[in-house]
Amino acid sequence: MSFSHIPVLYDEVLDSLKIKQNGVYVDATAGGGGHSAGILEKLGEDGRLICFDRDPDAIATLTKRFKDERKVTIVHDNYCNIKSVLKKLNVGEVDGILADLGVSSHQLDTVERGFSFHYDAPLDMRMSQAGPTAADLCNKLSERELARIIRDYGEEKYATSIARNIVRARENEPIKTTLQLADIIASSMPAKARRSGHPARHTFQALRIEVNGELENLKAAVNDMFDSLKINGVLSIITFHSLEDRIVKQSFADFCMGCICPPEFPICVCGNIPRGKLIFKFKDASEEEIEKNPRSRSAKLRSIERIN
Repeated sequence: MSFSHIPVLYDEVLDSLKIKQNGVYVDATAGGGGHSAGILEKLGEDGRLICFDRDPDAIATLTKRFKDERKVTIVHDNYCNIKSVLKKLNVGEVDGILADLGVSSHQLDTVERGFSFHYDAPLDMRMSQAGPTAADLCNKLSERELARIIRDYGEEKYATSIARNIVRARENEPIKTTLQLADIIASSMPAKARRSGHPARHTFQALRIEVNGELENLKAAVNDMFDSLKINGVLSIITFHSLEDRIVKQSFADFCMGCICPPEFPICVCGNIPRGKLIFKFKDASEEEIEKNPRSRSAKLRSIERIN
């Protein structure tokens, strides 16, 4: 199956990476290869591009798309393992890394993957197509744990009610499909709340984050990606919701932090020096891009250069 995905903030990403013809770059979430193709176009004969993805469909698409490109290495793995993978590839520090943290258009639009609340499908949501599914969570977790996930990862006001009704519903029959869950969610909210966007949006986001461990290792992964850069190398990350953006923003702030001594100290004694500098605060999609690709509306690009 073709892995189609419209790369968001395409020009902004390529500009942020400051691509050198002989550089080594990593697309940590290569998907259908949209951003990767743009990076590849700017590389010379001695350049190299390493494409990561944990989705088997993406790996199949990338392998086919770049089969004749000797500069491209395709890695079926999670970007959380970037340090160990680069070591296996005998790659030291790299010139630039891109991580697009969003769910791909392919994953959302492939009904049987179970990411969308608009179509009836098995309640799956696994990016890697391995491990426990969203249905497993709904049918096995306690009411308290479900409420925590929906509240913390979905920022859902009605998390307690939704969790309670999920547990009640599964006592009658297992929750197996997306629309089955979406109906339970809608019935857990007052009518007024159901009119403000799709009622299942936040809960589906929460379950997807939990199923894929999207936030669990993100801070460590951002640190590892930054540590994998050469001096003057660039890390660019695209986020799509406030939870992951908060982690990326704070991590970048930590990299940029210098002296933390009290202002009354005559000299610095802490020894802290900034390790990075922001290339810009953040960039988001233009109205023109949003019109062409509505899913870019919530995209936010942050970029940092390693200086120490």
